[in-house]
Amino acid sequence: MKRVLRISLEDQDCTVEPGLTRAALNEELRHTGLFFPVDPGANATIGGMASTRASGTTTLRYGGMRENVMALTVVTADGQVIKTARRARKSAAGYDLTHLFVGSEGTLGIIVDVTLKLHPTPEATSAAVCAFPSSRGATSTVIEAIQCGLPLARAEYLDTAAIGAVNSSFGPDYALSDALFLEFHGSPDEVATHTERARAIAEANGGGAFRWAIEPEERNRLWKARHNAGLAALSLRPGARPWSTDVCVPISQLPDCIEATKADIAELPFPAVIVGHIGDGNFHVILLLDPTDAEENCAAQRFNDAVITRAIQIDGTCTGEHGIGMGKRESLRQELGGAVDLMAGIKRALDPLCLMNPGKIFASTHAS
Repeated sequence: MKRVLRISLEDQDCTVEPGLTRAALNEELRHTGLFFPVDPGANATIGGMASTRASGTTTLRYGGMRENVMALTVVTADGQVIKTARRARKSAAGYDLTHLFVGSEGTLGIIVDVTLKLHPTPEATSAAVCAFPSSRGATSTVIEAIQCGLPLARAEYLDTAAIGAVNSSFGPDYALSDALFLEFHGSPDEVATHTERARAIAEANGGGAFRWAIEPEERNRLWKARHNAGLAALSLRPGARPWSTDVCVPISQLPDCIEATKADIAELPFPAVIVGHIGDGNFHVILLLDPTDAEENCAAQRFNDAVITRAIQIDGTCTGEHGIGMGKRESLRQELGGAVDLMAGIKRALDPLCLMNPGKIFASTHAS
């Protein structure tokens, strides 16, 4: 199920089958002047991205799957084929079934096709890397840029350890420090204005000179380094098993949250790196464990629990984009309390026999 079923240039939308990957969709759109912006950092399928409510590096400007899925065709647990919405850009017709299924992790039905918003390809694009002496300088730069209304297309953070891993794996020779990876979209004049304002904000927060990537090949190399930072981290401990955390907090809380997380990392018996979509307040710690060492695995679990608890205490979430699955069922309860019972009730109503992804999101196979 990998076909593009329909593209409307005038309406700037399309309908695709769920097995189509985001890269294949954008290749199909390459000569249309439109593109699909959601970029989770992997060549994921559109159906999988809808099921997990995926987001990623471009969410700051274009939104994630929640904002870009217009309608779904779904097969329900009792065999009905339903259309959750039409193609109108807005509707007040009944319950918002589209966004009930988006992010449901396959627990409510099977996606047959997805109708997506498309966006005009930017006239001009510019990217840059900027080094900072501390995580606070980097996070404060992004917060201030957003407060000033700068339309950043991407704002990604890598800590010093992640930069070192990227350098050793891909050879870009970035300054060995915490860093921001930024991108700007718009007309040539808009991009020039926005980049200069961002540069001034970064400089005021201790940032170094911008290392620019203007041509497509240069930008691709820059974003390859960011997207593959997790794989690069494995070079810090060959043979290790990576464990990625995933929390998201109100952006005002991000500087303190990352600093506290760094202090926790310093106490770990194994290496770890921090990467994040910090324009959204979302960051990940990639822990590099010895898979045969039970004590390390216990330490990783304690660390993950502490990161989640801290995020929830400051009104954040236990998962910004990876979802609940089976591993964060208790965290979901910690975060939302009785609202989880309402979710379980919806699950029971739509799937009373618990046929759809049993055990996901809810601990009981009976969705209770």
